[in-house]
Amino acid sequence: MTHSRRALGCVLLATLLAGTGPGSIANAQASTNDQSLGIQSGVSLPPHAKGNPPPWSGKAFRQGVVAVANPYAAEAGAQILESGGNAIDSAVAIAYALNVVEPQSAGIGGGGFMMIHLAATGETVAIDSRERAPAAATPDMFVGVPNASLQGVAVGVPGMVRGTEMALERYGKLSLARTLQPAIKLADNGFAATPRYSEASCSSRARNSPEAEAYFCPGGVAPVVGSLVQNKPLAETFRLIAANGADCFYRYLPEQGCDIAKGIVEGQKFNRPQAPNGKGGSMTHADLENYQATLRVPTETTYRGHKIRLMSSPSSGGLTVTQMLKMLERLPIGDERQGFGFGSPKTVNVMVDAMRLAFADRSIWMGDSDFVAVPGKGLLHPDYVALRGAAIVAGERITPNPSPGDPRPFQDPEVEAGPLVPTAEPVTGPGETTTHFSVIDKWGNMVSYTNTIESGHGIGVFAGYPGTGGSFRNFGFLLNNELTDFNLTPTINPYTGEPGYNDVQPNKRPRSSMTPTMILTPDGRPLVAFGSPGGATIINSVFNVALNLIDHKMTIQDAIDAPRVSVTGTASSVSLENGFPDQTVSGLRALGYTVSTGADIGSVQAVVVDPKTGKQYGGADSRREGTVIGLPRPRSS
Repeated sequence: MTHSRRALGCVLLATLLAGTGPGSIANAQASTNDQSLGIQSGVSLPPHAKGNPPPWSGKAFRQGVVAVANPYAAEAGAQILESGGNAIDSAVAIAYALNVVEPQSAGIGGGGFMMIHLAATGETVAIDSRERAPAAATPDMFVGVPNASLQGVAVGVPGMVRGTEMALERYGKLSLARTLQPAIKLADNGFAATPRYSEASCSSRARNSPEAEAYFCPGGVAPVVGSLVQNKPLAETFRLIAANGADCFYRYLPEQGCDIAKGIVEGQKFNRPQAPNGKGGSMTHADLENYQATLRVPTETTYRGHKIRLMSSPSSGGLTVTQMLKMLERLPIGDERQGFGFGSPKTVNVMVDAMRLAFADRSIWMGDSDFVAVPGKGLLHPDYVALRGAAIVAGERITPNPSPGDPRPFQDPEVEAGPLVPTAEPVTGPGETTTHFSVIDKWGNMVSYTNTIESGHGIGVFAGYPGTGGSFRNFGFLLNNELTDFNLTPTINPYTGEPGYNDVQPNKRPRSSMTPTMILTPDGRPLVAFGSPGGATIINSVFNVALNLIDHKMTIQDAIDAPRVSVTGTASSVSLENGFPDQTVSGLRALGYTVSTGADIGSVQAVVVDPKTGKQYGGADSRREGTVIGLPRPRSS
């Protein structure tokens, strides 16, 4: 794979991140004649998703850019910007639209992290709408439960609706009712099934319950690409929320027609009757009523002069990415003369070992900091990072596999390092989906938002409850399996002897890998907002792209398109996407790594602003159906 290179403009990254590609129409994926949503919208897959060069690469805009993993949701966000909304309003509209067109990845049955940069104040904040464990949850609740991620016991109290409500009330210009309109129209009128939607529709998870199978895989056949897909129940659910606010989702108010909460509570009782030893969830109406989103301060670091802000706890992403970056900062990454060019054996070797070291620490020290004392200061202390990173030597493989370190003395000098007691490595459940999108508006506000229901199609069960005469009151959205991000069996921290930091506790949020990220100038002006889906590989996708931008001096689209490397544990098993040189693959194997090629890692969507000129750019990922729409749109001829 060939990647253009561009000189790094001092510390600003402006030309590097934006690129100066052909000035073709950046919103070619949207009809210029009919801007309505639904089957008649004319929205189709962008050329980029079909393997062609993206038309938005290097195209500059002034009035806002959206970068989304789906063309319909991108259109929804762009329309909100055009109607006077800001980046926060647009992000909320995108999130609800994705529930319609990418239901396998995210929706109101789940939660996520929204990072917001406010142009007026220069402040960067994060809204945590991560799911919580019910009050009756216990550390051993998954023990002996087969396929727990397909059962109600895995369902966390969903947070997206409260999180989007908080975002709009604090930082938006439009109402929740207004931002829901594009999603309502999409669900009601329908959309043309995309290849990704069709491909995912008959998965085993999508067929886990009769109602889900009947919708996603009717008669055992996936919807044909281009065929009409509607979700009338979801449209009605959105109308209830638009008319009554988030309380209509979290409180059972039958006198107002608000029975969504009953559908969530009853739906999460699913115990997989087609298999023995099923187990439903323990969520109650009180759990839903008590849920609140939380405002967080992002993790902040510097890398080669640039400020980087990443999601903080309960995400493990910010701390883990920062550790990896700081461990490699002493090395000349990007210097081809010293053998550290993109994709070289040396570069990939040291990236892999940085991942292995950081994931070792992640396994025991990271969890919900509202419940456990995450030693974030110690994990990022320069002396601790130097101590850990000293094991990284180009041309060598760390052996034996790295163990977690003890950052506590670097957190608090009065604490002595303890002995490492051998324990089993914690095990969590699957987490291979999720979605990410990024937005910038004409005022310069930026949003980086990662949203999820955990695995593809969550537990494969719609929120709903049985009605009269064998009917089913279906609310049209899937329930998450987020609680399998906790340790599936009780563990012991091998340094403290206490319960594992990511063990289940009542009302606790499970550790997440979601890592919405922003890169800024040294004086705090925003440059790029990006992130990725992909379970634990999210962390490595963000790491790869950050190195591509800062060290390898790629344009934003090149940084996204470049092949990625990932390791999500301490073992020396390496996943590579296609496109790395043969000598890199053979070189890693010669060092003793087990290398698998042909991986599919993440789906990064990004927006960029040049702080000198105010010009805005976008980058989207062809690994999914990535779409960039920039404003103003070209006038139709």
